[in-house]
Amino acid sequence: MSSYDFRGELLAVIPNLRAFAMSLVGTADKADDLVQETLVRAWDKRDSFTPGTNLKGWLFTILRNEFYSQMRKRKREVSDPEGAMAEKLSVHPEQVGRLDMDDFKKAIGTLPDDQREALILVGASGFSYEEAAEICGCAVGTIKSRVSRARGQLSKILKLEGDGEYGPDAVAVGVMNLNSPAA
Repeated sequence: MSSYDFRGELLAVIPNLRAFAMSLVGTADKADDLVQETLVRAWDKRDSFTPGTNLKGWLFTILRNEFYSQMRKRKREVSDPEGAMAEKLSVHPEQVGRLDMDDFKKAIGTLPDDQREALILVGASGFSYEEAAEICGCAVGTIKSRVSRARGQLSKILKLEGDGEYGPDAVAVGVMNLNSPAA
């Protein structure tokens, strides 16, 4: 059988393939896509077809296998038309933040023990001044003073000049604004 004969026989089976595909997928556009994929696969594998055997059966097998492959693939896919799932999977760049954190760890390590303790209790652990004072066994004013001195010292060490230098950098803020509902 020449490739021209194969082509002719292939074209003759298209209406049967389309009817079978319609019975599987239910819509004309999806059926046409399935038939097209079947024809492409058959054409690519035409050398493996034995002339004189059942071409129609061979093509129906390819179509059926393609249909089930697509079904298995769709089972693993998650519908996300609004991008809500993708947004949860995205991460902000962390290179600058990681470097900033390394600098912060070094700087906080240079503070006197009493200031570092007060700052960590109030600033990082979320204790009130009163609770921190009770934990440290000193007056509330002493804790406030230690926290203030620690913050001032960290600002000097890290060369921070204002509140705008705390928190995410401009790139991260831009990314967060893109993902916010108001954007």
